Amino acid sequence: MNSEYVVFILSLLVILTAIINLIGVLGFYRFKNFYLRLHAATVSTIGGAFYPLLVLSIIAFIEKEHYIGVSLLLSAFLILLLSPTGTHALARATYRKRIAIPEPLIGDKIKEEEASS
Repeated sequence: MNSEYVVFILSLLVILTAIINLIGVLGFYRFKNFYLRLHAATVSTIGGAFYPLLVLSIIAFIEKEHYIGVSLLLSAFLILLLSPTGTHALARATYRKRIAIPEPLIGDKIKEEEASS
């Protein structure tokens, strides 16, 4: 593969990262609800961390630094898997302790599950 194409693709991924971070910051600023802000922060975390680590791992593989490339890929996929899980746990704990009440509340599956058990 020609190196100019690789640089172009990696540059597009870096620009995509910047756009995702900008969307996350705007969402965090504009959303009024804790849960919506938490969602915007998670999108920004995943987009702002996954793609740069992916770009760095590709660069490491091109430079024949396979150990670094594998560790960067592992870090990227751990962030991709664990960030939404942590966000879900935080949102669920916040809801259960009634620290932040979602407004407007359309349906409440957690309350229905608690009432049935």
